[in-house]
Amino acid sequence: MKDSFQPILKMLTLMVGLLLSVTLLTAVLIGAIVMVFSGGSLTPLNQINTSEVQNLTVAVSETYRGVVPKEGLWMAPEWSSVDQEPNAEDIKYGKELVANTAAYLGPNGKVKKISNGMNCQNCHLNAGTAPLGNNYSAVASTYPKVRARSGQMEDVEKRINDCFERSLNGKALENNSKEMVAMVAYMKWLGKDVPKGESPKGVGIYEVPFLDRAADPVKGKAVYDRQCQSCHMADGQGMPKPDKSGHIYPPLWGDNSYNDGAGLFRMSRFAGYVKTNMPLGATFERPILTDEEAWDVAAYVNSLPRPKKDIRKDWPDISKKPIDHPFGPFSDDFTEEQHKFGPFKPIKEARASASK
Repeated sequence: MKDSFQPILKMLTLMVGLLLSVTLLTAVLIGAIVMVFSGGSLTPLNQINTSEVQNLTVAVSETYRGVVPKEGLWMAPEWSSVDQEPNAEDIKYGKELVANTAAYLGPNGKVKKISNGMNCQNCHLNAGTAPLGNNYSAVASTYPKVRARSGQMEDVEKRINDCFERSLNGKALENNSKEMVAMVAYMKWLGKDVPKGESPKGVGIYEVPFLDRAADPVKGKAVYDRQCQSCHMADGQGMPKPDKSGHIYPPLWGDNSYNDGAGLFRMSRFAGYVKTNMPLGATFERPILTDEEAWDVAAYVNSLPRPKKDIRKDWPDISKKPIDHPFGPFSDDFTEEQHKFGPFKPIKEARASASK
């Protein structure tokens, strides 16, 4: 999938460079016209230093606009090296399951029917290998570990089943099943070069800076209509594959989308995910949405109906709930609405003061 988009990305980069060049030249012409009408004079064309103009144009077009420095970001191992592993077949099957979960485990799955028709890579881009695309780089190095959401020690299998029960709104896989063994093998292979206990650069989801206001679902609908509905459709139900084995683009709300216990139901997680990965063609190096647009479209999508999950046992220590966890009780006096939509800065400041 990644390779198939490279020509598009190159074309977009070229178009951005050309647009910036045209903008620069237009500004120069406007300045010249203003100068003439103000009584000034233009430098003769044969005296213009064209090399300086060219250098400036190149500098503008090559300005890095990524959200984080690209140096040192984690990169997945070379796929061609998989065959050197003793469990190569498990790893290959694991990648296939991550990329095409619905075909094997969805409503029409050929192995089991235990999930909603979304694929793991709908939330973990490029089969869990994309920088700041919710990749799996730190799975092997950080699990097992105690997670605040459950208050318990969790292994990789438990974490995978959390996704099946929340993001895929389905049922858990048996730990000793062929599919679970394969998915664990694939994730551990991806992180095989990451030192134990460390999380490499580019893991997880980008932290979009908090706004000074609440995220606005009304403004978010305008963003969605402009940037998202061409893939996810006006009704948010995505674009199903012709053979009904899954989706080309996943549903973002409704019965076939993630439930309200999923990570992406938190505003910061959804905003960070779309900031560096959406709409189609966006990356952490060339984001398309502004921070405000990312927050607002998160508010819109997560305001719409979706399946419910029993989360009464989540966050047994309520003081460890994330700022944007939208369900009480809380260890502070802010409302559920503010914990969901913000503004989040006052909550962060109150927590910081309480911890002193």
